[in-house]
Amino acid sequence: MTNAINTLSVSAQRVSEILAGIPTQLLIDGGLQDASDGATFEVLNPATGEKLCDVASASGLDAIQAMVAAHNAQKEWAHTPARTRASLLHKLFDLIQENAEELAVIMTLEMGKPLEQSYGEVTYGGEFFRWFAEQAAHLDGHYSDTPEGNLRMMVSHQPIGPTYAVTPWNFPLAMATRKLAPALAAGCTTIVKPSELTPLTTLKLGQLIQEAGFPAGVVNILPTLDAPAVSDAIMSDRRLRKISFTGSTEVGRHLLRSAADNILRTSMELGGNAPFIVLEDADLELAVEGAVAAKMRNMGEACTAANRFIVHASLADQFASRLATKFRDMKVGNGLDPETYCGPLISEKALERVAGLVEDAAQRGAQILCGGHKIEGAGNFYPPTVLHNVPAGSRVLTEEIFGPVAPIISFQTLEEAIELANDTEYGLASYLYTRDVQLGLEINEHLEAGLMGLNVGVISNAAAPFGGLKQSGMGREGGQEGIHDYMDTRYVGLPRSNRL
Repeated sequence: MTNAINTLSVSAQRVSEILAGIPTQLLIDGGLQDASDGATFEVLNPATGEKLCDVASASGLDAIQAMVAAHNAQKEWAHTPARTRASLLHKLFDLIQENAEELAVIMTLEMGKPLEQSYGEVTYGGEFFRWFAEQAAHLDGHYSDTPEGNLRMMVSHQPIGPTYAVTPWNFPLAMATRKLAPALAAGCTTIVKPSELTPLTTLKLGQLIQEAGFPAGVVNILPTLDAPAVSDAIMSDRRLRKISFTGSTEVGRHLLRSAADNILRTSMELGGNAPFIVLEDADLELAVEGAVAAKMRNMGEACTAANRFIVHASLADQFASRLATKFRDMKVGNGLDPETYCGPLISEKALERVAGLVEDAAQRGAQILCGGHKIEGAGNFYPPTVLHNVPAGSRVLTEEIFGPVAPIISFQTLEEAIELANDTEYGLASYLYTRDVQLGLEINEHLEAGLMGLNVGVISNAAAPFGGLKQSGMGREGGQEGIHDYMDTRYVGLPRSNRL
């Protein structure tokens, strides 16, 4: 995508046209419809607090209707030739590229991220459809003898059945495509419940899914303000076979308990508290650039965001000073402004929480090098903030920040750095900067995290398996591993005749 930053500004007229083109009803069984009880809810722009539009709010009854549609479409979709499924996924990938401007603007309006980052999410999110289109026709089993030689084994993979995808607000396109693409490639029908804070991107994606020609009932989309009613209705239905959830660990625990009743297959991508380790031999300039990328993507509202900066004592002051200089130069503002680097936080509640974390650290003795206060006026804005010499026990070190705040602590030995990095219930992402790659790989074996960026600050890719350890969840999305969570493995044993 070749959208230079000076071409990203969008006129008010164009914004109005894009908003007018977004479907705001439920997508069930291939058609758009109002909620059964007529309920709607407002979608707000976090940069201004203004209403973007009203969206239909699904009820438990609507959820049951979507479940029926997904179940009825399952058999035919599962038996659709893999090449046909792949062709539809390729078509959808092409449509996402053709509608990149609309999708990017919608994401910026409802979520707040700078428009350039929204274009980046269009590229990243769309890539899941291309990647899994290429995987659809290569779901190989195997045929072999048992070790004893008395049986032949035939192993195959078949779609698990209807799935339920619950997506978060921070990456409203990519988190939907990362779940939809493997499900559709495997032959599973789906029900998607987007976050009530950012349903518009998913509804626009649903429009493109219909345009691509997917059969009715294969994809159903249920925005709602009553998530418990919708999720309870779907997850208590014995026709559902899998849930994939991205969100908080607290909600993930609740969904896991609910999934136990029907023994559902589960994929849980939950919270994070990523360490960013800078060793004594690190390239300091490269480490600071990586820190900016790992922290400030999406205003820090990412489960993979660097949450704790663990820097060798010999470099800590220099690192903190250089990072603060970078942060001070970042313009905070509306994501539609082409000069904006840091957009608003998603809600006033999120803003207050981030402010509270910084206040707690400051009261304990942390040094505020830049930022450190709410920005007055309309919108949920908090400036990029660097906290140096953060005392142990500060909430900003133990809780997931989900905001543009970088707390820095120092260490003396490798063992101390690893202990600090692992001192969390989470285990999703980690980052390490060192000139000694062999040492970096050895350290990775001791870090309790499912992902690591070695001398790089952004590592997510459709071709790579994504997922965490400990309280960060289970299962993997993306990569060759991503499709197998949507498949059942079947084994058939055949006797050998031994006639020849």
